[in-house]
Amino acid sequence: MVKIQAVFQDIKASTLFDVLHDPEYRKEWDEHMQSSIEIGYLNPNNDIGYYAIYCPPPVKNRDFVLQRSWLDMGDEKLILNHSVEHKDYAVRKGFIRAISHLTGFVIRSVPNGCFLGYISQTDPRGKLPPWLVNKITQKFAPKVVKQLRKAAEGYESWKASQVDPTLKPWVYPEQTLSSPRISLCDCVAVGVPLAASADCEESD
Repeated sequence: MVKIQAVFQDIKASTLFDVLHDPEYRKEWDEHMQSSIEIGYLNPNNDIGYYAIYCPPPVKNRDFVLQRSWLDMGDEKLILNHSVEHKDYAVRKGFIRAISHLTGFVIRSVPNGCFLGYISQTDPRGKLPPWLVNKITQKFAPKVVKQLRKAAEGYESWKASQVDPTLKPWVYPEQTLSSPRISLCDCVAVGVPLAASADCEESD
């Protein structure tokens, strides 16, 4: 488990919230991301996505299927995720399916900036020795915070240059109406066989 706190001067809480959500902008700043796919929405505040990351050799690449939840309460904003399964996203060849038990961001407005709280309990799985996992985590987590700071500084100008700068479904729920909807029958908790997802009935 890793826990990090930071204060970003001259960065609005709303901007950092956008940076953590925006899938197109993530391609610009997340150097570890191989692919990110929006599978669909459960409701306007919960989505399911696929995320694959590059790991330096000899460590194998990892991927995740994540349910993400968020809540914007004005001065405080929350983003949480945990691993789930989805019938269309089985483990891929060349990847090890990692597990996010709980990953969360707390963003708060503070004078002249914003506060970021980050916590993650993630199991990379595979056969990595604990000492190596600890070493990677100690280097990786602070680096991500630095990347976030730099990404937040460039987000507003990048977003303004896009075809539709107002496209922010995490802020405007009505924008999710055209996105795929997910059936709970297709998405169950990690370790629970799909066949065990009883009481799932389709409605006409």
